[in-house]
Parts: sequence; structure tokens; C-alpha cells
Amino acid sequence: MFNPTDFPKPALISVNGVELEVFEAGRQNGGKPIVLCHGWPEHAFSWRHQMPALAAAGYHVIAPNQRGYGNSSRPTEVADYGIEHLSGDLIALLDHYEYEDATFVGHDWGANVVWGLTLLHPNRVNRVINLSLPYFERGEKPPVEFMEDMLGSDFYFVHFNRQPGVADAVLEENTFQFLRNLYRKNEPPREPQPGMALIDLARAETPLGEPVMSDSELAVFVSAFESSGFTGSINWYRNVDRNWHLLADVEPVIQQPALMIYGDRDGVARSEKLAELVPNVEVVNLDCGHWIQQEKPEETNQAILKWLEQQGATY
Repeated sequence: MFNPTDFPKPALISVNGVELEVFEAGRQNGGKPIVLCHGWPEHAFSWRHQMPALAAAGYHVIAPNQRGYGNSSRPTEVADYGIEHLSGDLIALLDHYEYEDATFVGHDWGANVVWGLTLLHPNRVNRVINLSLPYFERGEKPPVEFMEDMLGSDFYFVHFNRQPGVADAVLEENTFQFLRNLYRKNEPPREPQPGMALIDLARAETPLGEPVMSDSELAVFVSAFESSGFTGSINWYRNVDRNWHLLADVEPVIQQPALMIYGDRDGVARSEKLAELVPNVEVVNLDCGHWIQQEKPEETNQAILKWLEQQGATY
């Protein structure tokens, strides 16, 4: 397992009206940026296995804690977590380093941000690598309404929006238990239960399956969320309808070369139209659940580096 003391020390960088806590590797590889965007409820530390491998391959690796996370700024207004701000932070980070464009890598919510960033700022993204969350066709209804119709009011996206503050408080009361119970792999199949699944997970005394990481690694996440709370990060979910409206008029097809990495046991749905929406995409499947780059670090690194080499992008 990874020794958390080996993780780079962060810098606080002022961009786009906020401060971001940014971790770097391979700074000596200036001019070859690759930006790693974490998901929820994660942290830049989720890329601990990828950062040294990418730096060794010649990249300047930039892994921010995005707004709402870690020691990065946590604005109080919900609207400050919309895709225009989340993508604006990353563009401002490129400007800070004086980069015209970069390869962007995202997992989970980070993948959603990278897809949105690529739509809003196509000239600043040269390649896309996303894990778990594919690019989906824009629906006819706002997403929260659609999910409420399909999955009910207890589905976590809907609950976060319809009952603001409720889940936030439960997760904050049970931070260690929630994260310990969430970061699991090889979980036995379960029948769907009534109620809000993440609240139930936070209150469950016994975790299922096997831990994804060591106790010392988990402690990094627990410490970060004990300090920051969960509201800033959950506010990303509270902007999905605003983002849907904001992206209504952008060109929906992503032309950049893209790598999509799925976990075969991930509960996140796959996109049936991915090849239409992202015509230059290559798909890789790994035998793992949702926490792809932490469950299968070597395989993830191999998939990313092989694809970058095929793109003629490895230095």
C-alpha cells in the first residue's frame, strides 16, 4: 500500500476568485501538462498511484483539490459550484502555469467536469481521459426531474437537491464510518432497499466487501472531510439542472481524442451512444468496481500510458 507521507506537499494557488490546494509531480517536465480531476467524495490523494507513473513518463502532473474539497476554497453560495465555475478554475490553473492546453483526466464527478470543460473550452483541452462516468446524451428533461421520475425521491441526486442539508449533516456526523463503508470492493450483491442509500451507508456499523485502501490511506480522506465537511462537495450535485440549462447551446459532440475506462463491476451506467458523441474515443474495461484508479492502480496506469503513447503524447 501507498505511504501517505510520500504524497507531494501542496501549494495554495489563487485562481478564478478562489484558492485551490494543488499537488504536483514532474514539475521538471514543464510544457507537458496533465491535469487530474478527482470525484466525490474524493481528494487529489485518489491519484497517488498515477502521479509518479505519469511524472516518470515525462508529464508535469497537476492534481488540484477542486473547490469545496480539502483546503481549497469553499464558497457559501450553491451556484458557485456550477460547471462554469468548476471548469473556469481549471482554465485559470492552466493560465497560472502559462499552458495553452493540457490533457485532462477525470474520475466520477471529475469526469463530469472534464466533459463539461471540453464542451465549454474545447481549445484548452488536447486529450480527454475519463474513468467511470461516460459522456451521456443531453436528456429532454432537467436531470433531477428525470431521475426523480425514474428512480424516486430517495435517489441521492434527487435527495441532495430536494432536501438540502439533510444528508450533509448525517455524513458529517459519521465521516469515518461513511468513508470506510463507501471505499469498498468485491461487495456482495444486495437487493435495493427503501430509503436514502448514502444516509443508510453512513449509519451502517458493519462494512461489506473488502477495503479499497489501507487504514493510513483512508485516514487522509477522513481527515480532509472532517475539516471541510461535505456541503461544498455536495453542492456540485445541486447544480446539475443549472449545468443542463447552461450547456443547452454548446456543440454536443466532443472531437478530442478520448480514452474511457470502465470498471466491469461499477454501478455507474455506461453510455450506449458514447462513440457517436465522442467519435475519437477508445474504451478500456478493467475488472474492478467504482474506485478504478485506486482498486487497479497498475492496470489503470498501463491503460493510460499505452493510450498516450499511441497518441504520440508520451515524452
